[in-house]
Amino acid sequence: MKSGINVVLVVLCSAFASGADAHHSFAAEFDPDLRGSVSGTITRVQFTNPHVRYRLDVVNADGATEEWELQMSSVTSLRGASWFRDTLVVGDEVTAEGQLGRNGTHKLFIRQLEKADGTLLSTSSGRAAETDPEDLDVRDGAAFAYGQLNDSHPFDISGPWRNSYKFRVTVDDLEPKPTPFSAEGRAVFEATDHYDDYALRCMSLGLPRLFGSPYNMEIVDAGTHYVALHVQNNLPRRIYMDGREPPENYQPTSNGFSVGHWDGDELVIETTHLLPGWLDGSGLPMSGDGTRILERWSFDERRLAMDRVMTIYDPYYTEPLVRRRGSARGFDVEIVEQASCDPDGYYLDLLEIGQLEERLR
Repeated sequence: MKSGINVVLVVLCSAFASGADAHHSFAAEFDPDLRGSVSGTITRVQFTNPHVRYRLDVVNADGATEEWELQMSSVTSLRGASWFRDTLVVGDEVTAEGQLGRNGTHKLFIRQLEKADGTLLSTSSGRAAETDPEDLDVRDGAAFAYGQLNDSHPFDISGPWRNSYKFRVTVDDLEPKPTPFSAEGRAVFEATDHYDDYALRCMSLGLPRLFGSPYNMEIVDAGTHYVALHVQNNLPRRIYMDGREPPENYQPTSNGFSVGHWDGDELVIETTHLLPGWLDGSGLPMSGDGTRILERWSFDERRLAMDRVMTIYDPYYTEPLVRRRGSARGFDVEIVEQASCDPDGYYLDLLEIGQLEERLR
């Protein structure tokens, strides 16, 4: 295989740039409009969350060897594309195509890869983000449920749910636009460094970013509350249904304190006591103390799909912000433990850009 580098400036369609990989700070490292390819030999494999990474030795036009970093989406996403730890190994010669690193850095986000024997590897699972409930299984929701402990609820929502249904990337997905910053919110956003993304350090996304995750969740009816187990970060979320209030001196958490009630056939959830954080992968700030989140889960007639609408109230914004997603049932919904997360790549990045010592202070 011929080693080398090829760069083409293109305007990419939104479908190409979308995917489960883009809710971490993709925009901090890669230029979505600068597409290229590199050929070389794999020298290191880091098959871990939050991003799979490879090191590639590339021979440039002058005959000198350059070290490149190839990034991909999470282990969780790649597993659905039949891409595993041994798909690429040290010594493999490959040509990788994708989006290039910003500011001339030797980085590439893989969208397609070809091995020396001509094998083409895609990063896509092939599952579309379905939008038509008629495409779902002909059975009703009860066929997927585990059982309902609280008879006051109108129907059983327990069981596995696929959150790739009606999925959108959790970057720049909040309405309205332009973002209605308050003066304080704009100042915080403009001071944000995209390398501050706590997801890159393997910290829990929490709400409201967890709401936008494409990874599956499992709901269990515990009687006094629902437990939603998210594949993302192996994270449990409790939604209390008995009218309780947060205990005195309840400490903020990444998921906050959620209280729900049924409004007819619609589940309404209010969340407070959140830690400060980001609303999306672009770094839109969330105050935490002043944040209140309201969700409405509306179910179709067969209880096979739901539309989830999240409204965020925060003093960093002069208007509420809205995020929309969906979930669907299906026998192909896997609830598996997410692979462990390794922040090694994040700290290597800081070392390469000369910020490691400063950020460890």
